[in-house]
Amino acid sequence: MNKPCFDNTAYVEQQTTKILQRINSFNDKLYLEFGGKMFDDMHAARVLPGYDPNNKIKILQKLKDISEIIVCINANDITRNKMRADHGISYASETLSLIDQLRAAGLTVSGLVITLYEKQPAADAFRQKLTRRGEKVYLHYRTEGYPMDLDTIVSDKGYGKNQFIPTEKPLVIVTAAGAGSGKLATCLSQMFHEYKHGKTAGYAKFETFPVWNLPLKHPVNIAYEAATADLLDVNMIDHYHLSAYGEIAINYNRDLEMFPIINNILQRILGRELYRSPTDMGVNMIASGITDDEGCSEAAKQEVVRRYFKSVVEYKQGTGKSETIEQIKLLMKQLDISTEIRRCVPAALSHAKKKSCPAFSIELPDGTLISGKQATLMTAESSCVLNAVKHLAGINETVLLLPSQVIDPILYFNESICQHSNKMLSLDQTLVALTVATAYSETAKRAWEMLPLLKNCRAHATYIVEAQNEASLRKLGIDYTSEPVFLSDKLFV
Repeated sequence: MNKPCFDNTAYVEQQTTKILQRINSFNDKLYLEFGGKMFDDMHAARVLPGYDPNNKIKILQKLKDISEIIVCINANDITRNKMRADHGISYASETLSLIDQLRAAGLTVSGLVITLYEKQPAADAFRQKLTRRGEKVYLHYRTEGYPMDLDTIVSDKGYGKNQFIPTEKPLVIVTAAGAGSGKLATCLSQMFHEYKHGKTAGYAKFETFPVWNLPLKHPVNIAYEAATADLLDVNMIDHYHLSAYGEIAINYNRDLEMFPIINNILQRILGRELYRSPTDMGVNMIASGITDDEGCSEAAKQEVVRRYFKSVVEYKQGTGKSETIEQIKLLMKQLDISTEIRRCVPAALSHAKKKSCPAFSIELPDGTLISGKQATLMTAESSCVLNAVKHLAGINETVLLLPSQVIDPILYFNESICQHSNKMLSLDQTLVALTVATAYSETAKRAWEMLPLLKNCRAHATYIVEAQNEASLRKLGIDYTSEPVFLSDKLFV
């Protein structure tokens, strides 16, 4: 498994300093667009081993006395009930969860803004739900004349139509639960209103990836391309930065395409040129925390393979695109890697072939590969997890951890009460059974105590993992991938 390659302390310190410097350059008022995940940034943790997934929150906690937060959500995402693929919940629910988490971390949330509002009934219901609970909710509309008609955009007919969100502190973080939520437009709208009130405010952007001061073809940057392959994002040399400073910096196509428009709007609001390149807009210092470039490169290659499996499964399920798969295949070719660098992949395929049934394999922290097969009473994930904790606890693999008095009632429940055609113990039921078994057996307790060691372990299934088991693997923190093969021919399961 990956050894730590990242210094969180150095990174948080330098990132905080960089943001403070940017605030000071704008007369103590900065709107900072925060991209990516605020909490649990597992992509960063996977490609930068040792990175704390909650580093962004740690940075904001250091700045909490001078900052407040605006959270955005697109009205159309509310209407479509858009879902987050990683969490399996709607953007609306994720937005409410984000606000709760920010407040629990001791941070100030000034309000929620519904962007691209056009009197959508679902957006109105969402707004009403929050205002009745005392929350401040603001409405921002589609910007007239965007992107070319600057006279309309920067006027009372454009940004001026939006409701102004009062803020008091020097740093205003503008964030959202997902992409396309209107963070940039909210920042620009707020700046226009500040100008109307006789105040000057600045704008900057905080995106972790791509890493502007790593090479274009560095595996960490290629892993970002794999993560956004469904959006057809491509990393590019920032030619604006190269022309202005003679320095190579990396950005991605959408920022490069949008830079002239954004820069013109900023100039129109502020009356002067603000930035000379998209890279200038950023405040990202992530490279300052990398302590082992080779280790991060290897971890990033693993992430590209992980994204490949994700793309082929989504295509099989009807939610992905063939173009995404082909894009990631090209990235793998650039890195000269195959799926076999993820050691649990050939292990699972070999075990499935040997046992002639679905199999699941996991790579433990010491590099040991453990496999499990689907059996009469248990799914392959369940078998593998039990085999893994036995190994970690030094328990002989032939020892039965789950006594019949524990599992028989669960099997009866599955077959007779729920009338499941598949009566095997799911992973969740297996974990509950193991927990109950600790009351009967010290051996089971020793195995149960090993469960936290499975966090961040890589695993692979020779089939598409069912939703119930998928949720349990997430709870354990297991980084799993799957072959694009359905366990059953049934269309409705």
